[in-house]
Amino acid sequence: MDNARLKRLMHRAHYMGSNENDILFGGFAERYLATLSPEQAERFETLLAENDTDLFNWITRKQPVLPEFDHDVMAMIQNYVQNEAARR
Repeated sequence: MDNARLKRLMHRAHYMGSNENDILFGGFAERYLATLSPEQAERFETLLAENDTDLFNWITRKQPVLPEFDHDVMAMIQNYVQNEAARR
């Protein structure tokens, strides 16, 4: 992934709208963004464009993830939230 795109996605992950998502998605991006494949980065970028409330409910498993967003990157974020974010 080129440096400009990495910086843009990192910024978007830290400034999503809700403080909770800023913390969770920003933390995930800090930990994993540089290791994502180009296809995974595309899926991550698509997620960042979704509604904050929906995203929070999906990543915390309060609501089922819509099929079009139920992919490897969503699973990585859910795992991060459940296993790593709580320890920060």
